[in-house]
Amino acid sequence: MFTVFWGYSSPTMGIPAFIPSLIVALFATSTTFAAISTRPGIGAIPYASGTLIGTTFRTFAPNATGVSVAGTFNFWNATSLPLFAEGNGYWSVDVANVQAGAQYKFVVQNATQTLWRNDPRARDLVSSIGNSVVYNANSYVWQTTNFNMPSWDKIVLYEMHVGTFGIAALGATPANFDECSAKLDHLVELGVNMIALMPISEFPGDRSWGYNNSYPYSVESAYGTPDDLKEFVDRAHARGIGVTADVVYNHLGPSDLDMWQFDGWSQNGLGGVFFYNDFRAVTPWGDTRPDFGRSEVRTFLRENAMMWLNEFRMDGLRVDGTKFIRRTAQNGVDIPDGWSILQVINNDIDAVAPGKFVVAEDMDLEPYITKTTGAGGAGFDSQWDAGFYPKIRGAIITPNDSDRDMYSVRDAISFSYNGSMQQRIIYTESHDEVANGKQRVPEEISPGNAGSYFARKRSTLGAIVAMTAPGVPMLFQGQEFLEDEFFTDAVALDWSRKTTYSGIFKLYQDLIKLRKNASGSTRGLSGFSTNVFHVNNTDKMVAFHRWQQGGDLDDTIVVVNFSATAKSNYRIGMPRSGLWNCRFNSDWTGYSADYSNTLCLSTSTSPVAWDGLAQSALVSVGPYSAIIFSQGNVFRPQDLNQDGMVNAADLTVLLSAWGTLGGIADIDSNGIVGGGDLASMLSSWGT
Repeated sequence: MFTVFWGYSSPTMGIPAFIPSLIVALFATSTTFAAISTRPGIGAIPYASGTLIGTTFRTFAPNATGVSVAGTFNFWNATSLPLFAEGNGYWSVDVANVQAGAQYKFVVQNATQTLWRNDPRARDLVSSIGNSVVYNANSYVWQTTNFNMPSWDKIVLYEMHVGTFGIAALGATPANFDECSAKLDHLVELGVNMIALMPISEFPGDRSWGYNNSYPYSVESAYGTPDDLKEFVDRAHARGIGVTADVVYNHLGPSDLDMWQFDGWSQNGLGGVFFYNDFRAVTPWGDTRPDFGRSEVRTFLRENAMMWLNEFRMDGLRVDGTKFIRRTAQNGVDIPDGWSILQVINNDIDAVAPGKFVVAEDMDLEPYITKTTGAGGAGFDSQWDAGFYPKIRGAIITPNDSDRDMYSVRDAISFSYNGSMQQRIIYTESHDEVANGKQRVPEEISPGNAGSYFARKRSTLGAIVAMTAPGVPMLFQGQEFLEDEFFTDAVALDWSRKTTYSGIFKLYQDLIKLRKNASGSTRGLSGFSTNVFHVNNTDKMVAFHRWQQGGDLDDTIVVVNFSATAKSNYRIGMPRSGLWNCRFNSDWTGYSADYSNTLCLSTSTSPVAWDGLAQSALVSVGPYSAIIFSQGNVFRPQDLNQDGMVNAADLTVLLSAWGTLGGIADIDSNGIVGGGDLASMLSSWGT
C-alpha cells in the first residue's frame, strides 16, 4: 500500500509537492460504470471483472456540487479522483487497483465548503474518528455450513456485551471477538442456544454499551474486524449456538458522526439529508433521528438489517427502542413513516429469511408490535416484555415475605402478547435492569453480600420462574454464577465466581435442560398452554401447569414457594390422575451445601378436588424454592435401576459392576465401568 511506502495515512497531510500527479494517476485511475458488468450497491465495493480489479466508490450527496474520493491510493489528493453525478443525488466512480485494506474518505463540495467525510456505509474504519477502510465482503471463508437455529419455542437467550464478556481483564482495552470465542464452550456447558449480542457497530471510543453507534455498517474496531465477527458467529454455529445482532435505528451517534450534515445542507441547524430537520429529530440521546420518510434513508436501514442477517449470518435481530422509531417521545407525536419502516424491514426479512428471529425492544406492552403486518402490526416475532421483570424482581427483592404479592406474580406468568408464548422475551436481568442506578439481583437482595443464602435462594427463584413461564427466557451475562457487579462497559465479568458458585451454575444448567426438554420429560415447558391454578397470597405459594399436547412427559407442574418457610404435605391441584415424578428441586444441597434438601419425592394424586381441578396431591417444597413435576418415565443412564431417581440404589449397582466390561453401568460408554461412570452418577445425584 502507498501509505506504507510514503508514510502518509491522514487526509490532512495532503500530497507532497515532489510527487507528480502522473504517479498518482499511474496507481489509481478511474473508469466509468460501463467497465464492469454489474453496478454494485452503495459505499466502497471491491470488484474484479476479468483483468479489471479495483473498487467502486458510490455515495448519496444530493446537495453536493462535487464529490471526490481521496485515500492511501492517491496520497489523499482531494481532487484527482472525482465521482460522477448519476442523478437523483448519487455519485460514483470506479477506481482501478484499489483493493481491500485501502483507507479513504469522500471529499464533498458544497459551494465554498470542502467537507472531508467518512463513508456513511463504511464497512470498516480505523476508528470512529479515523478513516474508512475498503472491505471485501466475500473475504471470509465460512467453516460451518450446516447450522440450524433452534426452534423458537426452544430458544434460551444469553445477552452478551463483547467488551466485558471475554477473557481479557479489561485493562487498557476491552475484550474482543477472539477472546469471547474462547468462552463459547462455557455457553455450551451452560446450555444456552442463542447469544443476543449487544450492539457491535462502530461507536465513539473503545468502550461503550454500543447504543451510540455512529457507523451502522461497520464493526466496532476495538472488538475486531468484520472477519473477526464472522469467525465468532462461525464458531458459535459450530457449537450449535445462534447469534443475534442488536441494531439501533431510533437515533445515530450523536458524536463522531460524519453523516451529520453530510453534504453541507441542513435546516434549522439540524442533521441534513440523513435526518429529520424539524421537531421529529429530537430524541432522548440527541437530535439525530433518521428521516424515516426519505426513500434513501429507508433503503439505508433496510439494507443494513439484511446485511447482518445475510452476510454475517446472524440468526436474528433485536431492534432497539422501537417506540422512538414509531413516535417522537414516550407520550409524543406518532411518526407514521417510522411505523411503516418497521413493517417494511420485517416484511423483507419474512420474504427472504423467514426463520430469522426478530425482536423489538419497545417496552410499552403494545400487542401490535408483534401482530403481523397484514393485521396492521409491526410484524416482529417477539418483544422484550416490560411487564414481567418488575413483577418478578419485586417479588424476590422485597425484604419481607408479607410484602410479596402472589397475584402480581400470577399476572407476570400468565401474560402474553396476542395469546402467543413466543411473542415475549422474559428475564430478571438485562443490561438495562442491572445498570442505570440498579444492581444485579443478588446484590439488590443482599447489598454487599451477593453470595448470601437469601441472595442465592431468591435470585435463582426469579430465574426459575423466567425459565418455566411462557415466553422466551433470557439470561444476562454472569447471571449464571451470581455476578454481583452492576453492568458497566469498563468492568469485566468475574470468571472466578463460576468456581465459587459452581452449584448455582449447575442449577442454571439443570433449569435450561428442562426448559429445552433435553431429558425428554418436560415438553410442556415449551408448550403454548398455561394455567396458573394455585395462588396462595397468605403462604406465598404459586403453582402453574404448562403443556403442549398433554400427557406423559408433557404436562408439567411448577410449584414455587416465595416464603422463608418450608412447606410439607402441601396440597395443590393436579390436572391428571396418577403418579407425578419430581424432575427438579432447587433446594437440593448439590446446588449449595447450606440448602435444606427438602425432599422432592414422586407423589400420587387422590380424587380430592382442589384449585378447581378434580385431582390433587401433596408436595413438599423448601424455603424460597421451586419444584417441578411431570408424569411418565424417561430413560436416564445414571438411573441404573430405573426407579425414577439417581440414588444409593444405583450406586450399589454400579459398584457391584466395577471393573467389568460394558453393560448398563458403563454410563460413559468407554467400554469399562470405572471412575468416569461414578463421576457421571454423582453429577446427577438426587435427580
